[in-house]
Amino acid sequence: MGAVERSITATDREAGQVVPFMALVVMLAIVAILAVARVGSALDDSARARTAADAAALAGVVEGREAATDMAAANGGELLEFRSDGHTAWVEVRVGGATARASAAAKVFIS
Repeated sequence: MGAVERSITATDREAGQVVPFMALVVMLAIVAILAVARVGSALDDSARARTAADAAALAGVVEGREAATDMAAANGGELLEFRSDGHTAWVEVRVGGATARASAAAKVFIS
């Protein structure tokens, strides 16, 4: 008679389920944050590569390969390829993990 019995309910058995579930949620959040950071970095490199390639092409068509190389470097890039026919310059520039190509043409207007 003096013994107190306690019945085990469903909520008692499931109380320990929250900790593993929350650990899973935290891990998934960390993975999502890392993925977003990687994508953001790649997009930033891509935009910077396009800017550097445009600047290098413009400099290259006016002043040649050395100017294109300097302009690519000034924009955080590396000139991978330069071609010119005297009127048009074509370049390829790498910034981080992204590469971009651009061309520029010199036009003379006589009025």
